[in-house]
Amino acid sequence: MTMIVHPVSELARWRRRASTLPAKVWGGAAIVTVFALIAVFAPLLAPHSPLAQDPVNRLASFSAHHWLGTDELGRDTFSRLIYATRVDLPIGLLGAAAPALLGTLFGIIAGYFGRWVDAVIMRVADVVQAFPSYILIIALVAALGPGAITILVAFTVLGWVVYARLIRTEVIRISSLAYIQAVQAAGLPEYRIIRRHVLPNVIGQTLVYVPCDIVFATLGLAAFSFLGLGIPAPTPEWGAMIAAGQPFLREQWWLATVPGFVIVAYGFGLQLLGEGLEEAQR
Repeated sequence: MTMIVHPVSELARWRRRASTLPAKVWGGAAIVTVFALIAVFAPLLAPHSPLAQDPVNRLASFSAHHWLGTDELGRDTFSRLIYATRVDLPIGLLGAAAPALLGTLFGIIAGYFGRWVDAVIMRVADVVQAFPSYILIIALVAALGPGAITILVAFTVLGWVVYARLIRTEVIRISSLAYIQAVQAAGLPEYRIIRRHVLPNVIGQTLVYVPCDIVFATLGLAAFSFLGLGIPAPTPEWGAMIAAGQPFLREQWWLATVPGFVIVAYGFGLQLLGEGLEEAQR
């Protein structure tokens, strides 16, 4: 007899799961959601165009017309902060998601099949880790040119190793359990064992680490944009805004400090989310 699950029972089950999540998850998710909504509705929230220049009112202070003043080219700082979320948030997310997917895949393959497959993947990981990170990124920028694609390629090349090692360890542990050995003895295809029995039990490790990795990717993007190796001008980006405001730190301190505070607030939300997910798994 086939059991029919009523939709209400499914809804109740998800509500029970949500009620057991730590408060950190909800607090971090709320902060991240606010930033995501700002990025989505940036054209409605920004009072001015982020690229419009007004040389007459350059380096203006706070006013009703310019809430955070203007930069060295007369562009509205508040509008540029808002539009920068459309650059930093997607690149930070993709900069963590791409290596997470690649590293999880390689980690499962290495841990499950072992032997020469494991040896090849782990030796490649050793080679990647042997390269100084910043030198490798600078080399990629020199070869591909500055921009979002270069940054994402660099993050993916460097970031997958952590996930691969983490997932590999979990897969080796799970593969030694009795129920995995039982389904292997039953003759189930390898891909089905991995998809239905291995992946659901190791994916939690990836999900816990991803929010922290988004923080690292966002900070990395800001750092390289600060050095002129990230998003090229005149696209608004938090790190580039900090770099542009640094020469005016004594008089117009907010040009450099406010983008820094925004990065801290976004990173704090992601850190809360990651810590909450880790606590939920214990």
